[in-house]
Amino acid sequence: MIDTISIINRFYEPESDLYCLLVKHSTQVANLAKQLAQRLIDNHTPVDIDFVVEAAMLHDIGIIHTNAPSIYCNGTEPYICHGVLGRQMLDELGLFRHALVCERHTGTGLSLKEIEEQHLPLPHRDLLPLSIEEKLVCYADKFYSKSHVGPARPLEITRSKLLKFGGNTVARFDEMAAHFGLPDYSILDLDLQS
Repeated sequence: MIDTISIINRFYEPESDLYCLLVKHSTQVANLAKQLAQRLIDNHTPVDIDFVVEAAMLHDIGIIHTNAPSIYCNGTEPYICHGVLGRQMLDELGLFRHALVCERHTGTGLSLKEIEEQHLPLPHRDLLPLSIEEKLVCYADKFYSKSHVGPARPLEITRSKLLKFGGNTVARFDEMAAHFGLPDYSILDLDLQS
């Protein structure tokens, strides 16, 4: 496994508010993604669980370049660009597979049609999670907020928060929920070492 904290430390000032928020959120997402991946493996579905944990830890690395002061991000780019920015950062490190997770996790992914219709400042191509690992990180991420750090949200609250992004977003989330199932809330937010 790669040392994801060392990678985060290349770009973030350790112990800063932004660093602590990113590591806390990423650890929560990694815990849930690992739980869901293990469930799939137990049911004989092949999943690269080590990669899932690594990618979950790095999926939001691009937020440092965005302008979102409420979560300590003092960059210049729109927040919606954080996935694409994270991809660029990880591509430069040769972590191409991890980089795709960054780019494809925003919302429940974004289609070219959605990007064009909403005039989003993103590359004009599909930014949808494709692999099972990409989908696991994307799905797990939806249960946690960076602006209100706390325990995993219930499925229905998570789903309702996605409604403002439209029917396609919710449909993709529902498809992931049907495939991956509900989180086991009783064991979340435990240390990844367990």
